[in-house]
Amino acid sequence: MKGFKKEFKLGRIVIALGVVFMLVGCGFVASVPWIRNASMNNVVNLGDSIFALSGEIQDFLHSYSGQTFRRYAVSGAELIGGVLAPSVYSQYDIARGDNPNIDVIFMDGGGNDILLPVLTLFDPYDCKTQWYEWGQLSSTCKNFIDDIYVDCVNLLNDMYADGVDHVIFQGYYYTKNAWYNNLDDLEEAIDYGDGKLKLACQNSAVNCQFIDPRSTIKDSDIISDGIHPATSGSQKLANLMWPKLSPLL
Repeated sequence: MKGFKKEFKLGRIVIALGVVFMLVGCGFVASVPWIRNASMNNVVNLGDSIFALSGEIQDFLHSYSGQTFRRYAVSGAELIGGVLAPSVYSQYDIARGDNPNIDVIFMDGGGNDILLPVLTLFDPYDCKTQWYEWGQLSSTCKNFIDDIYVDCVNLLNDMYADGVDHVIFQGYYYTKNAWYNNLDDLEEAIDYGDGKLKLACQNSAVNCQFIDPRSTIKDSDIISDGIHPATSGSQKLANLMWPKLSPLL
C-alpha cells in the first residue's frame, strides 16, 4: 500500500507538471508570434498567455482600429523573473531595444506569479482558499501579492521615466475548475490581486488605466483548461480594452 501511495503521489506530480507545460508551453511554443514591426510601432502589448495563447484579443483590437500594434506577450510569463518565458520586465526591455518610441502600452502581469506555484509546487504561498478557511485569504498569500504590487509599481514608474505616456493594465478574471485542479479556490487571491494591481496603477507615476474583467468574463468564456479565454472571452476583453485604447491612437 505504501508503494502504491508513493506511485500515486509521483503520478500526481508528473500530471501537474505536464499540465503546466501544456498550458504555458516552454518559451514560445504555446504563444502566437511576436509582432516586432507594426503599422503603429508606438503601441505595444506586454503580458502573459491571456494575450499570447490565441492572440485573439489583439486580433479584435486590430480589426477595430484598422491598425496593427507591436506584441511581446508570452505564455508562461511572470511579472519579474521566472524560468518558463521572458518576464514582463524582459518583454519591455526587448520592446525598447527594438524601438524605444513607445507611447501606449496595453498589458497584464502578475497572474502567473501566483498561478504557476499553485500548479507546480502545490501552492507554497497558500493562495488557494479551502472550504474550511471560510473565504479568508492567507496572510502568506497576501504578503506574496504585496511583493508583486511593489514590482508592478516599479515597472510602471520605469515606463514613465522612459517616456511612456499611457498604460492600460488588464486585471484578471476568475478562473474555473478544471479536471486537474480546483481553480475556483483562487477566487479570493484574484480579488486581492486585482485590488493590488489597480492600486499599482493609481500609485504609479505613469497615466495608468485599470480594467477589471471579473464581472464580465463568465465560465462559458473560458476554455476547458479553466484559465484562458475562449473566443467569446477574448472579444469581451477586447471590448473592455477598446474604449480606453481608441482615444489614445
